[in-house]
Amino acid sequence: MSATLLSVQTLNGLQLGVLLFLVAAGLTLVFGVMDFINLAHGVQFMIGAYLAAMFTALTDNFFLGLGLALPAALTLGLALEWLVFRHLYARDHLDQVLATFGIILFLNQAVKFVWGAAPLSVPVPTLLSGSIQLMEGLRYPIYRLAVIGAGIAVALLLSLLVSRTRIGMLVRAGAANAPMVSALGVDIGRLFMLVFGFGAMLAGFAGAMVAPLVSVEPGMGDNLLILTFVVIVIGGIGSIRGAFIAALLVGLVDTLGRAFGPLVLRLFLDASAASQAGQALAPMLIYILMAAVLFVRPAGLFPVRR
Repeated sequence: MSATLLSVQTLNGLQLGVLLFLVAAGLTLVFGVMDFINLAHGVQFMIGAYLAAMFTALTDNFFLGLGLALPAALTLGLALEWLVFRHLYARDHLDQVLATFGIILFLNQAVKFVWGAAPLSVPVPTLLSGSIQLMEGLRYPIYRLAVIGAGIAVALLLSLLVSRTRIGMLVRAGAANAPMVSALGVDIGRLFMLVFGFGAMLAGFAGAMVAPLVSVEPGMGDNLLILTFVVIVIGGIGSIRGAFIAALLVGLVDTLGRAFGPLVLRLFLDASAASQAGQALAPMLIYILMAAVLFVRPAGLFPVRR
């Protein structure tokens, strides 16, 4: 296990972590403030990637495409909230799960109808292309570092927004006791719409940022949604700080476990058995982490006080 490989995989884990945070931040607020289970949040990640691909192709500039994709993702999120989701707030969680699963099926088919079933690609912007030397023998793509930096910057801005502004105060109060906030005269419907739209925009931003790194295709957000729920459970429902720390933990554990799990097992098993066991255990590590955290702290690392 070389120091260079460890550094590369650690950076890859941080990149995955900040992307998970961008998706989990909106979802944990929706779940914490509105007590609403939105399985379609991963689809909004996919829509953000498709919007970035479309606008980048139209403008021939990734940054212009990103600037157009964000308000488009926000508008779509607000439209979904107005058309569908607000009618489900008073329903039980099973109804919410079934309805949002239907939204997943509908939007996956919708993107096939609009953009086709073939994967799309988004070129890495010229300004952020190439790699930079971080240490002796280690060069890392500039764009991946930019993704990490953008995720950390959004986390800081979101933390300031939630903790230092009036809107953030209302969001925190809504997460703690939404009926009381409504009784004090706050338009809880407008607050819910704001939280939902902002969460959709964050998920779209994550999809747009990852578009130059992966193929943009239908269903690309479905697997990410599972990791996002793991992040929310570990961090504590409704907690932005918990979502950030848990996202980094999940990203690092998942990436490093897949990269080095077989190597560690070779200390105890022969090469063939270690490879097979490592491949089988690596996808389970984040769930083992979740179980360990819940055993010690059943409400998550940083639960919202109620």
